[in-house]
Order: sequence, then C-alpha cells, then structure tokens
Amino acid sequence: MFETVKVLEDEYLRAEAELADPSIHADQAAARKLGKRHAELRPIIEAYRKWLGVVADIEAAKELSADDSSFAEEVERLQQDETELVAKLNDLLLPRDPLDGSDVILEIKAGEGGDESALFAGDLMRMYLRWAETRGWKTQIIEAEESDLGGYKDVSISVKAKGIPEPGQSPYDMLKFEGGVHRVQRVPVTESQGRIHTSAAGVLVLPETEDIEIEIRDQDLRIDVYRSSGPGGQSVNTTDSAVRITHVPTGVVVACQNEKSQLQNKESAMRILRARLIAHAQEEREKEASASRKSQVRTVDRSERIRTYNFPENRISDHRVNYKAHNLDQVLDGDLDAIVEALVAADKIARLNDVQS
Repeated sequence: MFETVKVLEDEYLRAEAELADPSIHADQAAARKLGKRHAELRPIIEAYRKWLGVVADIEAAKELSADDSSFAEEVERLQQDETELVAKLNDLLLPRDPLDGSDVILEIKAGEGGDESALFAGDLMRMYLRWAETRGWKTQIIEAEESDLGGYKDVSISVKAKGIPEPGQSPYDMLKFEGGVHRVQRVPVTESQGRIHTSAAGVLVLPETEDIEIEIRDQDLRIDVYRSSGPGGQSVNTTDSAVRITHVPTGVVVACQNEKSQLQNKESAMRILRARLIAHAQEEREKEASASRKSQVRTVDRSERIRTYNFPENRISDHRVNYKAHNLDQVLDGDLDAIVEALVAADKIARLNDVQS
C-alpha cells in the first residue's frame, strides 16, 4: 500500500537538501518553485510516516496481546488511527489541478440589473476582501470602474497568499469555486415602492502563477491609449494615461485606467492579460475534463446562477451543492468558511469518484 509515496518521499528529501543549499536562492524563481513543491509534498510525507509508525505499533501490540489481553484495546485504537490516516493519505494523493497553489486575480462584473447590480458587485467585492483578510491574504484593487451610486461596474482584485501556503489553502484552492453568476434578491435603494428586485453580478477567478509558461509576443498585442474617465463618463485627467491591450490571437481585451501613469496602467493590464491567457490556455487543454473551469459562466445572466443572496429571508443558497443557510449578513461580512468548505468537500468527492470509475 502507498508504494507511490516512496517515490514522492525521495523527491521530498531531494527538495529539502536543495533548499538547504544557499546557492539555490540566487535564483528566486527557482527557489520559490522548489519551496512550493516541498510544501505540497510535506503533508503527504508526514501522513505517510505516521501511517508507517502506526502499522508498526499495531504489529507490536498484536504480539503483546497474545500474552496480555489488555493490549487488545490498544490494537483497536491503533487500527482506528490507521483507518483515519489511510483516508487522509488517499485524500492527499488525489489528482490536483495544476493551478492549485496559485494566487488569483478576482474579477467582479455588474450584470443584469443596472445600478442595483453594480451596488451588489460592490457588496461582493467587500465580502471577498474581508474574507481574504481573515485568512491573512494580501489584496490589492488593480482596476475598478465605479458606478454613479457608488457600486462597481467592473473591478479586478489581486489576492495573494503570504509565503507558501499549505496544499488546499492557497487563494486559488479556496476561491476557484466562486466563479460564475451570483444573483441577489432585495429591495434596491432606488425602489420607492418597496418591491423586491432580482439582479446579478458575475465573478471570474483567474489564476496568477509563474509555474505555467505563457508566451506573450509583442507582435500579438494591439495597445491603445486614451484619457481615463470616472462615473458618468466625466474626465479624470487630461493625459492619455489609460491603456487598452488587445491580444489579437485570442481576442482577449484588457483595459486599465486606475493609475495616473500610462506605464503603471500598462503593467496592470499586462498582469491581468497574463492571468486571463493562463486561464484560457488551461481551459483549452482541459475542455473535456475540467468541470471547475466550465462552471465559471462567462455570460452575466441571472438565469445561469450558481448562488442566490436573498436579503428578505437573510438566506444564501449555493445551487451546485444544495447549500442553504440563513446567515447572509455574516457571509457578506466575510464569513465564507462554511460555504467554501461545502464546495471543496463536494469537489473532493467528485475527484474521488473520477479516480474510482
């Protein structure tokens, strides 16, 4: 059992030895990649070594129980420990998405519902920022287009882990299931008759990683500059600082105008473009197998919802895993743990079924 882990243990020991060599840190990218792999393997190796220890203890306790019946209870307890460790190892050895462990760029776009949708997009942005803060992640608003009432028509947020996170604990691991259409039911601030309206906002989770090589050739880019504008279309500055980059082969377009400098806006746009192209390339490679990417609905239409936020009932419902709770106020304040855990658990079951089928 777990013969393949021995190969992983050899890789783990080699990575440990290389990380102890000061010369590896001369190449920061290589050191980070090696450190990330070491962190991915550590929980597997630790669980494997514990399992080996428990198996040895079980054999010893069985031998002793032949002369002393009191050791029979010890055998039962150790066998329970072994069962739990086997389940943990099987879970750790499940095939992982190659993008797991990545940081992310989170894009939130207002959809159907006009100003109310933009206000809801702002609510989602604050929800994710607060949740990221509870997890100790670093966030930065890269690009934002505000609406007249203070919401957001479109906002892009960088979410980065501090250091190298444990497997399953990176921003992409935890946020990748947030991609899709989020529907809200509430009385808008613009509604004078007190009627409940339904609107929607879209969320797209883009992996930001250096582990996947993406070639972006200058000749494939069309770069346009223009003057930035604020809510209502009013001019923000009098110079052509806003930047729009079109990746001609794929048709992906990114526009940034948050910064006052054209160079800074270009850097932000290239960062978002790279993340979108990584997601695009990964989706093309795994079109047949990748359920997670397929679930990230591109069209912001409320009929293709993944989740509903019902304010009158203080209810949140995720329609993919039949999750329902009446703590919407807490969720919007950043308490996303329960719903994310439900989605992660459902994904593990689906991957386990794929392996067994």
